[in-house]
Amino acid sequence: MNSTIFCLDLGVHYSRDGETKTSTPLQHWGNLDLSRISTCFEGLSRVDRKALVSFVTAGDPAPPVTVPLLHGLVAAGADILELGVPFSDPMADGPVIQRASERALAAGVTLRGVLEMAKEFRARDDKTPLVLMGYANPMEVMGYQRFATEAAAAGVDGVLTVDLPVEEAPPLLEAIRPHGIDPIFLLAPNTGRERIARICQDASGFLYYVSLKGVTGAGHLDTGSVAEKVSEIRTLTGLPIGVGFGVKDGASAARVARISDAVVIGSVLVSRIEELAATPDRIPEEVPAIIAEMRGAMEDYGGIEKEKNGPGVFFGWERASALFFTLHT
Repeated sequence: MNSTIFCLDLGVHYSRDGETKTSTPLQHWGNLDLSRISTCFEGLSRVDRKALVSFVTAGDPAPPVTVPLLHGLVAAGADILELGVPFSDPMADGPVIQRASERALAAGVTLRGVLEMAKEFRARDDKTPLVLMGYANPMEVMGYQRFATEAAAAGVDGVLTVDLPVEEAPPLLEAIRPHGIDPIFLLAPNTGRERIARICQDASGFLYYVSLKGVTGAGHLDTGSVAEKVSEIRTLTGLPIGVGFGVKDGASAARVARISDAVVIGSVLVSRIEELAATPDRIPEEVPAIIAEMRGAMEDYGGIEKEKNGPGVFFGWERASALFFTLHT
């Protein structure tokens, strides 16, 4: 059953402290169905839960492993999936994910192959949001328009391009937006207020806050400083905020869940995949156990954010003024 949304957005949101802030009207709503990403966060907000986002590299260590692994991650408690597109020069990634890209490339994985994996996953799961995360070059080589068309046909919901500054993103945005694909951007500890505001003008779906300076898989997670930065970001946007980098176990996942809308898990999953690379049949069963542990820990976060914000304000991104009608066809 399809739905059409007609929305009048007055551009008013509640922030976490109860003050109002404005946003671009119709930035995330329109005469189309809600995206899977928006639907996911809406549903989680109603039950006061935080999203668990799982990252793995497509085709690591071999293409046949990926789709069963994705289904296993969802069954274990993942709410959103990030599927890494392997690249020969993954400059933003640490050694663990770099090696994952090397293994996938050695197995012959290409961007088109990743889209085939997405399509195969979507054939069995039409609800879980799927985000492609990677670098601009493979999309540029394919051509943004062709990429957008094929990604939409494969059931991709979002694209996070780590090396594409927002100023250089318009050609990609113009290609993916007509297909309802969310552009997701990274924010870092040293991203200033003006730049955050600029990025938020073009972002949709959610924002990915990188909790550590440096590459993936490195450093110590300081949740105090993360909380301060997340609070600052919330004064500038109504989008959900996911926090990644440095979340390595259930305890750190629970701490991050207290201060964010989504917890992103990556390097610890990829590290376990690497350990099991010689026995790939074990990967779809054993790697999701990590997600099950994270989900269990996150369920115990205790509704702290709800208590701080008061009733009726979920995750700082609910619209205060919107009129919409859903017509079922």
